Amino acid sequence: MRSRRGQADQEEAKPAPRPVLLMNLYTGNSAMKVMFVFLVHLGCASAYQVDNGDTFYYRMLHNKKLQPILSQGTFSWANCGSKKEPAVLKSLSIQPDPISIPGDLQASATGFTAINLTAPLTVNVTLEKEVAGVWVKIPCVDEIGSCVYGDVCRLLNLVIPPGQDCPEPLYTYGLPCHCPFKAGEYSLPNTYFDLPPVALPSWMASGNYKAMGILTRNNQELACLKGTFSLKTE
Repeated sequence: MRSRRGQADQEEAKPAPRPVLLMNLYTGNSAMKVMFVFLVHLGCASAYQVDNGDTFYYRMLHNKKLQPILSQGTFSWANCGSKKEPAVLKSLSIQPDPISIPGDLQASATGFTAINLTAPLTVNVTLEKEVAGVWVKIPCVDEIGSCVYGDVCRLLNLVIPPGQDCPEPLYTYGLPCHCPFKAGEYSLPNTYFDLPPVALPSWMASGNYKAMGILTRNNQELACLKGTFSLKTE
C-alpha cells in the first residue's frame, strides 16, 4: 500500500499547468484587444487545452490524422508593405475554409524580421465585411473592429505577465509572447487547434471578411499584412 507521504511527494512532483491560450472575449478589455489582433491575423485560431486530471495538454496533429493544408475558397493573404520593410510573413496556411466556430482548425505560419521589434509597437487594423456584395468597413466599437492599438507590448504584458511562461503552443515551439521580438525567423509548424464556442460580437457572424494590419514603431512602418477569410458561426 502506498504511504500517505509517498502520495504527497508524488502530488508535489506534478508539473505545473502551462498557461492556457483561449479565445475568450470576456477575459478583460486588454485581453480582448490582443485576441482580436491575433484573430484577424491568423483566422481566429486559438489553442484549446484539456484537463486530463493531472495536467494540461493541447492537441496537435501528431495525435490526429494529418490533413494537407491548402489555401482555398475565400482565404488568402499577402504582405502589403514595401520591400524595404524589415518584417514579413513568409507563409500562412489555414484549413478549413470557411473557418467554423466552434470547430477544428489547422494552421501553420513562418515569418521573419530583420531587426529587433521593440516597444512602442502600434498595430493599425482595418476590418471590412461583405454585405450584399459591398465591402463595408467595420468601425472600432469597444476597441474591437477597425482600431488602432497603440501599445501592443503593454497589452501583451497585461494579458501574460512578464516572467510567466508563454501559453501553448508558443511555449513548445519556443515562440515569444513579449517584446522585444528578436531579429530572426519564427515558425509555427502545422498545428491542430480546437475553436471552442465563444460569444462573438453581433457583427462577427457568418460571412466574408477582409483585414489589413499595419505594424509601426514611432511612425515608421515595419510590416503590413492583408488577408481575406470567411467565418461560419453557430
